[in-house]
Amino acid sequence: MAASDERWDVVGVGANSVDFVNLLPGYPQPSGAFAKMRIRDRRVLCGGQTATAMCTCASLGLRSKYVGVSGTDENGRDVAARVIFGARASLLAGVVAVLIAAGIGVPAGLLAGFAEGWIDVVLSRIVDAMLACPFLILAIALAAFLGPSLSNAMVAIGVTTTPIFVRLTRGQVMAVKVEDYVEAARAVGNPRWRIVLVHILPNILPALIVQATLSIAAAIIAEAALSYLGLGEQPPVPSWGSMLNSAQRFLANAPWMAVWPGVAIFLTVLSFNLVGDGLRDALDPRER
Repeated sequence: MAASDERWDVVGVGANSVDFVNLLPGYPQPSGAFAKMRIRDRRVLCGGQTATAMCTCASLGLRSKYVGVSGTDENGRDVAARVIFGARASLLAGVVAVLIAAGIGVPAGLLAGFAEGWIDVVLSRIVDAMLACPFLILAIALAAFLGPSLSNAMVAIGVTTTPIFVRLTRGQVMAVKVEDYVEAARAVGNPRWRIVLVHILPNILPALIVQATLSIAAAIIAEAALSYLGLGEQPPVPSWGSMLNSAQRFLANAPWMAVWPGVAIFLTVLSFNLVGDGLRDALDPRER
């Protein structure tokens, strides 16, 4: 089998998902309740395992045993421990913000794409107005209006990400609703809500899943920016953005204070982007 035709199995997250050996070709795959997804791109394996490992470390709250490796901050606190603990805020903000955006954007996109008429016009103009403002500027304005806290930052990022899901969902609905199976469902007398939920929504989910994965990466960067500006997680609770803010005063004497949070942001965002790219290739029917 050619290298380009190799297909890799990515198993759902769990205790066995960090076992790289079980994911190599030729080894028995672990079985469980999670469905296996066939992925061609090896980048999904690397990105998924990195993201899973970081989530596991964050959930366990592991501390570094070797303080000298990562150094300490201005108050003598272990930088590695704070980076690992700060992953909770960044990962939580990324996931919750995307859930908020999808929870608002997908129903609005379904309504705009299927109903059309004046509803589509109004929703489309609102989306255009929100997209006219730069994403980060709008998130900063909303976070400043709501007040500095992690929950308000998640709401601000979720609201500013909503137009992306509205536009994507609307476009997918308008492309799917003219398919023969949708016309057949309409011809046999199915109500509109059933056509949307049973015949249209399941067929646009792959595109929404890919967009959600890529949006998590953007939300993590936005949360780090808000925390850097003091609008996210508040001290003494660590977050990667606030750690970078504290480190800017000590770049000459203690560069490790900025290096490790920056590396954590880079690796996490890269992991989610790789997973999104791999899912896009795997769920594309033209690649099958």
